[in-house]
Amino acid sequence: MYNDTFGNSVKRGYWGLPVAIRVIITINVAVFIIQTLLSIFSPAYSSLFIDAFAFYPEWQTALFQPWRAVTYMFLHGGAFHLLFNMLWLWWLGRSVEESMGPRTFSVLFFGAGIGGALFNIIAAPLLGFNPVIGASGAVYGIMVAFAMLYPTMPIMLIFFPPIQARYVVAGLIAIDALLLGSSDGTARIVHLAGAGIGYLLMKYHRQGNDLSRWILPVEQFWYRLMGMYQKKKSRPKNKNMHSVSDVEIVEETDQSELDAILEKISQKGYDGLTDKEKQKLFELSNKN
Repeated sequence: MYNDTFGNSVKRGYWGLPVAIRVIITINVAVFIIQTLLSIFSPAYSSLFIDAFAFYPEWQTALFQPWRAVTYMFLHGGAFHLLFNMLWLWWLGRSVEESMGPRTFSVLFFGAGIGGALFNIIAAPLLGFNPVIGASGAVYGIMVAFAMLYPTMPIMLIFFPPIQARYVVAGLIAIDALLLGSSDGTARIVHLAGAGIGYLLMKYHRQGNDLSRWILPVEQFWYRLMGMYQKKKSRPKNKNMHSVSDVEIVEETDQSELDAILEKISQKGYDGLTDKEKQKLFELSNKN
């Protein structure tokens, strides 16, 4: 009974997470499991795996292998490294995503992570051309967003009384600034740059700009692609059958509804759909 209750609680907690955070944490944990298994059974392949997806702060590498600016965020140097990033993402990121929506949250997360990596290229001649892994830069961007949204929200830390969010985040940034250039192997410049990018994106957002519009064209393309794919999967009409006007009318009606929904997504995003429209989109996408 206890194990069943605990398992259900974990399941409810996992599926209760906002969608963007749930996906990010799932990928990070899955990749860390792969890293761990490779390090146990094949250390050589483990090194190759990390080398293939880590970020190297060199212009040539960033230009010709651009995926590294994203994939490095899903690699971690150890269990504590992963735990630190995912806990902060869970603690503070949840309120940010629930307040701003999954699209804007994703732009903040990946914008801070990618921006932190690219800024490291500029700083590399002074700080060293060392490979970078970890989601810390992206997480720092989310932490700054939380501090800007909820500056006086108390945060409970071990051995400390409740401290306002703005002071906690400022303190973590100050520690990285003081330790910048140390030989502890931590890419603190990525942390600082991620925090800076998060701050700039939040300022841009507060000026009335919609950060999510940057990914709407991609989303629109995806839904149109799915619509075309489902249309191609539809069964060919029997040439010997002529009384199929009702079927044709239904297909035309479905296509018209799909086009209307896709148009609304292009203007307001998926979150702008009503529950009925989301259900209709799901039905049309899975219709043979």
